[in-house]
Amino acid sequence: MAAIYQAVNRRASSLACRLHSTYVRKMRYLNELKEDDGLCRQAQTSGTFYLFHNLSPFLQKAGKKYLVPQLGAAEMKRILEKLKETEQWIEKSVLIGCSDEHVPHFALDLGALEKSVIESELQGSFTDLRKALFVVDGNDSSLLASAQSLLRWHDSHQYCSKTGQPTQKNLSGSKRVCHASGITYYPQMSPVVITLVSDGSRCLLARQPSFPQGMYTALSGFCDVGENVEETVRREVAEEVGLEVESLWYSASQHWPFPSSCLMIACHASVRAQQAEISMNSLELEEARWFGLEEIVEGLKREPRSSKQDDGSFLPWFPPKQAIAHQLICEWVKWQTS
Repeated sequence: MAAIYQAVNRRASSLACRLHSTYVRKMRYLNELKEDDGLCRQAQTSGTFYLFHNLSPFLQKAGKKYLVPQLGAAEMKRILEKLKETEQWIEKSVLIGCSDEHVPHFALDLGALEKSVIESELQGSFTDLRKALFVVDGNDSSLLASAQSLLRWHDSHQYCSKTGQPTQKNLSGSKRVCHASGITYYPQMSPVVITLVSDGSRCLLARQPSFPQGMYTALSGFCDVGENVEETVRREVAEEVGLEVESLWYSASQHWPFPSSCLMIACHASVRAQQAEISMNSLELEEARWFGLEEIVEGLKREPRSSKQDDGSFLPWFPPKQAIAHQLICEWVKWQTS
């Protein structure tokens, strides 16, 4: 009987901890904001706002650092008044998260308003997201990527694909509804595998013509309809470099906003050293080759601006730490040196 009592008590204590944890309360509050327009409207009066202009985030430079300012509701109203706009602009914002103290965060795109006036008033600039992600703090880069993806989705889903009638977003921006058909649309992400291939002592990296000069990264590709992750990895490696994957394993995942909202599923894959001759698909890749440990270690130290040589050629360099490809490469180095 005592054992049963202790077990029940442990379960009750565990449930109480979960119900009162900061994370659980935060997630439930966010869910309420998504579903309750009235509550979300109230939250907009106490929340903070991240500004965009035609999907480019607003940054401020402080010394050598770039900051992502969070504007309060009062500051937002002041800016809108300066631009001779009404407070109704705030309802165009989308919910992107909240702090542990339940301060909601919204993203608002002011692309229809005069950019120079906003930049001058707030002493900063709207920056291309690709550049912004690599100069701001890691937590901010994730938030900016999510915000831009959601704003982009709303911009491209303003009409129902069945009726052609306008769709309306709910206040939080978690969905859009076609009232003519009753169809509800939700933001979606496209699954993409990114795979670091190894033959045991080397890893395979490639580049596309659109990449910055000298940059190499892991192989990647979208999942086809009906495929699982394992099938996609094997197909992409076969298509792009003509190699047959012997085994593979999952590493991690990351939201990535390019070209749209993608879920990057990072994997490692191994091929037999005896069958590691690359047969590159030149329609997809500009170059693909094997890298040894020493060259990888040197490439990780190198920055884009330091990769250009006197003769105009570029030494290999790899994606920065904010990209999941960087994590895959670092994991491979750790295994090689352990």
